[in-house]
Order: sequence, then C-alpha cells, then structure tokens
Amino acid sequence: MDEKSARREIVQIGNLMYERSYVVSSDGNISVRLGDGRIVATPTMTCKGRMTEDCLALTDREGNPLTDRKASSELAMHLLIYRERSDVKAVCHAHPPHGTAFAVAGLAIDQPILSEVILTLGCVPLASYGTPSTDELTEAMRPLVKHHNALLMANHGAVAYGADLWQAFDRLETLEHTARIAILSRILGGSKNLPAAAIEKLINVREAAGYLGEGARCQACGYLDEAQLTCPSGDRPASTGYRGASENGSGKIALTREELVELLSQAVDSNS
Repeated sequence: MDEKSARREIVQIGNLMYERSYVVSSDGNISVRLGDGRIVATPTMTCKGRMTEDCLALTDREGNPLTDRKASSELAMHLLIYRERSDVKAVCHAHPPHGTAFAVAGLAIDQPILSEVILTLGCVPLASYGTPSTDELTEAMRPLVKHHNALLMANHGAVAYGADLWQAFDRLETLEHTARIAILSRILGGSKNLPAAAIEKLINVREAAGYLGEGARCQACGYLDEAQLTCPSGDRPASTGYRGASENGSGKIALTREELVELLSQAVDSNS
C-alpha cells in the first residue's frame, strides 16, 4: 500500500472505531506498514473520530519519526507485532467494551462457541498486565503474537492485526462481537462448546481455504499462556502447558493436540 492510501484508510478505520465506541477520547491507535518498511501511525493524544490524513505520523521501521508529527506512545506494541509477524501489515488497538470486559475480568476469549470465529480468527488469549507504553506490555505480548491474530491485554484492551488494515479491523470487530455473544450466553445460562469433531472439521476447512495456516492450530486448542513459546501442534517444552490449575491446588498439565481432542471428545460423549 502507498502512503496516501494508508493515510486514507487509517482515517476511515479510526472513524469506524470511534463510531462503534471501540475507543473514546484519544484512546487506541492504528498503524500500517508500508512496502519500504516505513510506518504510518495515528498521532499521540488525538481522537480517532476527529483525525485528518495530514495529522498522521510517519516513522521508520524502528519507530524513529520522519516528520514533525509524534506517533502514539504505544507504537512499540505495533513494532513488536511487525517484528514477530512478517505477514502482518496493519495493527488496530482499541478498548471495545465487551472484549475489554474479558480483559478486565482476567479472561481469554478461547471457548469454541462460534464456527465462524474458529474459521477466521481463532482463540484470543489474554496477555498478562504490563504498563502501557513500556517494555512490560510488549514483553507480556511477545510469546503470543506469533500464534494468534488478536490479543487481549489484562486491564487494558485489545489488539488485532492482519495482512491489511481492513483485515485487522475485521478481526477486532469479530473479537468484540464474540465477546458480546459470550457474555449474553452466560446471562442465559451458559454457552455450549462445539464438539471436538466439529472443531477438527473447521480447522481443516480454514486451512484448505487459506483463512489460517497450520501455524495457527494452537488457536483451536484453547489458551496459550505466557510461558508457552511454541505451538502445541509442534514441539513444546515439557515444562509448559495449558491453564489447568484449579482451586484445589493442582498445577498445569501438558497435553498434545491429539490428547486434548480425545479429552474433549470424551467430555462431549459423557454429556450427550
């Protein structure tokens, strides 16, 4: 994407985020990585609903300013994602109410309740709390970025990213929509997860269609915590695993993807 087009789309997406109350005041930030590595980003302390194309900041790939416009103080979050994911060209960070409610409650959006979400987004893990605009935040995010297309940040908000700005926004929108449905379903008595066999079929469909590659398979397996540095579909350190601790003091357990699918199948059979 050329710089002029990037500026135009950032303003469009900023307006959408503001109109849908994903951000208020000067919350949130958006960026696009151009073909030459430069970054077009929203400026600091600016309402996303009142931006203009000429107010946007331009930096080099390291975040050094190339104009007199100052980029958001949270640009480091975007730069981390670009470093970790060569396929990502755009990032949207916001505070959508329902998704952020999960983040404030200390919950990931990781239950397989909607087929469309498994197909196009995968689960959304929760990064531990880090002070915004500091290395604490980026270090909490780092182990998760390679395996997921969106993240929640504890007591902060959400970030989504993609091959272009519209895909990044679509993923943010899907995150918020899923969070809202999950909250409403809990009010109605709780949601029912898709059976393991159905999840497996959806994984095969999304990979065949090119929605998500094999590197995203850990998204179908549930929460990937901060210590887990590799996808469960591949090699994994024996000391890491899924959140398995319960109130009775039991610790984490490490399962292969096949073992987890079998465990899910047994749970479904026992409840049918």
